[in-house]
Amino acid sequence: MERSVLLFVVLVVLAAPAAVFAEGKRPMTVNDLFRFQRVSDPQISPDGKLVVYVVGVVNLETNSISSTLWLAPTDKGEPRQLTTTTKKDRHPRWSPDGKHILFESSRSGSNQLWIIDLDGGEARQLTTISTEASNGVWSRDGKQIAFVSAVYPEYSDKPFKESDALNKKRKEEIEKNPVKAKVHTKLFYRHWDSYVEDKRQHLFVMAFNGARSASKCEIEPKDVTPGDRDAFPTSSTFSTGDNFTFSPDGKYLVFTAVPAKDEAWSTNYDICRVPITGGGKEWETLTKDNPAADGGPVFSPDGKKLAYRAQKRAGFEADKWDLMVVDTDSGGSFQGKPKCITALINSSVEEYVWYLNSQDLVITAEKDAHRSGYSVSITKEDPWYFPLIEPGTIASLSISRDGYIACTQAKMPQPAEVCVFPVPLKHNFLKNLSHANDKLLAELDMPRPESVKVKVEGADMQMWILKPPGFDPKKKWPLAYLVHGGPQGAWEDGWSFRWCPELWAAQGYVVALPNPRGSTGFGQKFVDEISGDWGGKCFDDLMKGVDYMEKLPYIDKNRMGAAGASFGGYMMDWFQGNTTRFKTLITHCGVYNFESMYAQTEELWFDEWEHGGPPWGPNRKSYEKHSPHRYAKNFKTPMLIIHNDLDFRVPVSQGHELFTTLQRLRVPSKFINFPDEGHWVTKPKNSEYWHKEVFAWLKKYVPPGGR
Repeated sequence: MERSVLLFVVLVVLAAPAAVFAEGKRPMTVNDLFRFQRVSDPQISPDGKLVVYVVGVVNLETNSISSTLWLAPTDKGEPRQLTTTTKKDRHPRWSPDGKHILFESSRSGSNQLWIIDLDGGEARQLTTISTEASNGVWSRDGKQIAFVSAVYPEYSDKPFKESDALNKKRKEEIEKNPVKAKVHTKLFYRHWDSYVEDKRQHLFVMAFNGARSASKCEIEPKDVTPGDRDAFPTSSTFSTGDNFTFSPDGKYLVFTAVPAKDEAWSTNYDICRVPITGGGKEWETLTKDNPAADGGPVFSPDGKKLAYRAQKRAGFEADKWDLMVVDTDSGGSFQGKPKCITALINSSVEEYVWYLNSQDLVITAEKDAHRSGYSVSITKEDPWYFPLIEPGTIASLSISRDGYIACTQAKMPQPAEVCVFPVPLKHNFLKNLSHANDKLLAELDMPRPESVKVKVEGADMQMWILKPPGFDPKKKWPLAYLVHGGPQGAWEDGWSFRWCPELWAAQGYVVALPNPRGSTGFGQKFVDEISGDWGGKCFDDLMKGVDYMEKLPYIDKNRMGAAGASFGGYMMDWFQGNTTRFKTLITHCGVYNFESMYAQTEELWFDEWEHGGPPWGPNRKSYEKHSPHRYAKNFKTPMLIIHNDLDFRVPVSQGHELFTTLQRLRVPSKFINFPDEGHWVTKPKNSEYWHKEVFAWLKKYVPPGGR
């Protein structure tokens, strides 16, 4: 038994000597979090016989995560590893004939496109572009490949060899220059956790000749979206699927384009089209009639229709995403008016794939803190919900010609695994193909969460309650109250390697995971009621959730702590000035000062929608009303702050302001700063440190275990 495991068991036994864990199992530890394999991006073969997927493995010693491709048969047989590397292989895509798998890899020292044949042989490199290549997709005939590369736009209209050489020279000059000054003349100059450096994400097309020799397979690609505009979403909010595709006749690329102007405060993403021979700097906009966001084009199997997502309200990133379908010609040009086919589903469409009949689609959408599947039709009005046993969180859909769908399925006690199911659904469960974490899960006591409804003003609030391993209802247990980010997000019955409720429960806490006003999956009205009111109804809902927990006979109301990240971090800052119910608060990358936040963040549309415009506009009071910094005189609760230098969404100065205030007020506080992390802590050793520090702080003020 590992020393850390032994120590944890001793502590739990001391705190709750009568605790009885599931037979032969033990509570999860921090180290276990890094033992789980990270399964993602399943792609089913055209004939439906195989699924290729990505498996990530953490190496704490090297502080790295490597990923390789695996294959699993959909009928009988065991999964097998397809590629081997200590780097990252990812984004596998089948050729239309099912003979090749295209993928991206960093194994050569930079991210490039590679290909491997199903009938044997080594993987071979397709691209050597100096600005790297990612997100490769095939044309329908398998003779062309398109991919994304971030280039300096001023070179993009030159022949490829010349532009690539200029990009390479520019990159090398920057690396060698002792002056590291960054010069900016427009927004975005940074995004999430990286500086953009005035690059643009362009789409390239190259022919594929099927060569089996690495020296013969590379063919010169062409930048088909030259100019000073991104042809690929810069914000994950507006990204779904591959985001671009070849037209059915292979003569055009149809793609999700970033707004041509005001991109830092506009959400007017559009679906655009360019010929693969190169169309100059002017792109044809197919969705110009909609001032809000459009994206994610997917053509029907017969090539006569296009499905895509669209929002109605400009400037609102959390508006409902509906699925639109429009008739097209073989080149992807719209033939008629787009039709919404998800009006009766009161949640946003996440992902979607076409049936072979080109009349129906399978989509995923949130429903009551799960993400499951629906069947929707262009001919029938009513959608059909897949009544799965424990649907959990379904994602990453792909479909074969014979109607089998591959996906990932995760649950709160189980990381994502690759699953398949037939269409139409013949049973109410998914078949697990990967079984990547069966062995580790067999060791662990991983309780299932309980879903409850809490009465709040004008609605019911769903909340998960997760009890710790060895839970004894006759004892009093401490509470860890976790608030999710977004705010337009939700605690789903899913898995996270960043905030893992099972790991929190395993420390000896009852964990409550409320979905208050603003949470997704409970209707768009519920989502909308957070905007302009962050500290209002949402706060009231959360306090109702605390009321509910305090009334449970096994909760010790004198041992309660709360934690959250992003919007959840904001709410911890709001709790600090508006309630004293918790013994401690843990805030990760949270908004503290609305007024300074506006001029520090990068996606201005978010603050402008949430507050009704910029702070110099007529709604300035909105910035003041619910800003935690205005309640500093009330701060009393011991607080742990985590904030990171590369967080450009909620910049690190928000954490500095909060910590300075707490220290000046002599409130017990601690500030942990990761200079090499962004909005999240993702590097393995940093994540390990984060978890140990967070749990140590929580235990200091809220002792764990039943009493």
